[in-house]
Amino acid sequence: MASLSYATWILEQEARALMTRLNRVKPFALHETMMPAAYILPSAQTGIESYLIKSRQELRGMIQHYIRWLRGPSGQSATPAHAQRLFSILRLRFNGVLTQFDLFSDALTQRSENEIGVWLSGLDVVSADALRLPGDYYDAPPVICYLDRGVGAAIRRARTRLPGGGENPVAVIRVPRERMVGSSIASSLVHEVGHQAAALLDLVNSLRPVLQGLQRGSGPYNAVWSLWERWISEIVADFWSVARVGIASTLGLMGVVSLPRAFVFRLNLDDPHPPPWIRVKLSCAMGQALYPHPQWERLAGLWDAFYPLYGLEAELRRDFDKLQATLPGFVALLVNHRPKCLRGQTLVDVLEVHKRQPRHLQAHFQTWRKKPSKMYRTSPILAFAVIGQARSDGRLSPEEESVILAKLLTHWALSRTLSVSAACAERNIRYTGPRAYAAF
Repeated sequence: MASLSYATWILEQEARALMTRLNRVKPFALHETMMPAAYILPSAQTGIESYLIKSRQELRGMIQHYIRWLRGPSGQSATPAHAQRLFSILRLRFNGVLTQFDLFSDALTQRSENEIGVWLSGLDVVSADALRLPGDYYDAPPVICYLDRGVGAAIRRARTRLPGGGENPVAVIRVPRERMVGSSIASSLVHEVGHQAAALLDLVNSLRPVLQGLQRGSGPYNAVWSLWERWISEIVADFWSVARVGIASTLGLMGVVSLPRAFVFRLNLDDPHPPPWIRVKLSCAMGQALYPHPQWERLAGLWDAFYPLYGLEAELRRDFDKLQATLPGFVALLVNHRPKCLRGQTLVDVLEVHKRQPRHLQAHFQTWRKKPSKMYRTSPILAFAVIGQARSDGRLSPEEESVILAKLLTHWALSRTLSVSAACAERNIRYTGPRAYAAF
């Protein structure tokens, strides 16, 4: 009994220590410092705070229940091993709650950095614009962005399971710091937005049966269609990016995957991404289908010059030749696909690619040169397309591009902040006290 009593005492102390540390975790609104223009949208902050508060309340209740159990007859009669096993489950849940907190903390702490915080808020606006579709096809979740090391971007999609359980209330996009600030960031950003959009529209599942049907045909390309199916999730996201920002997407992709030759031609069947060489060629082919123009052939030729196929092993060379041979048919499938969720429309129809034809983008840029104020009245995603086209045409230097985009990101962040403040004032929202967040 003495040993059992000592074990019970030790475990209660540890459980109370968990509770003490849990109580130190406060809502972000109480400890994150940032300029108003760097704030995330109220819907995003409310979703995050509400989710985390609920998680902490549930864990607090579990700890209190465990302590009561320890002190009660069931706990007193339980073996130390059983009591320890229950505590270990509590501790795993505690670490899960902290993991969720850190996930959002990474995205919000940078908002206090000078300039970067405001630019991130501007990227939130760009992401929301890239996700927005006319036609009420889905309820778009809030999106928040943050920077991290490396050259690739990533997304934790909204409405997916978080570590430790629960549904993610917002989409969180990690973008590479090395891309701030240039139009190439749109390629990475909108690609990740494409993953969220594809999930909302269930695009991947609507395309798989078509690709599986092509694999069942006879001929030398059956295995190639199985590869396209394997990569379809990443390809749909690339398609969304090209359809939204035009040649800026392909140029940005080239910047990411311009790696040593061995990596560019690596055909790894466990990787959901196509090999970089064919991925860039596919991006050019999608661009040509959406925006017919000589620039795509020129860009594809440049990629061939950077990474010629000669010197590859014979079998690998045959694989890439077959992939290239199926490119036109595969792109036609994407362009003409009519998923049920789009109610008879194609992706090309709903993504309004007619507004991003090269001649239109070039005309916008010429107008901006004469009347710069019009640049600030352009939608964010169209502005990135215009700037990317101007860079591709040699009409805008990298230095000018960076200055313009920094100004635009700041403008979009400030405009959104003022719009939200005006909306709150118009609705005459009154402070109702701390009731909703009392138990943080």
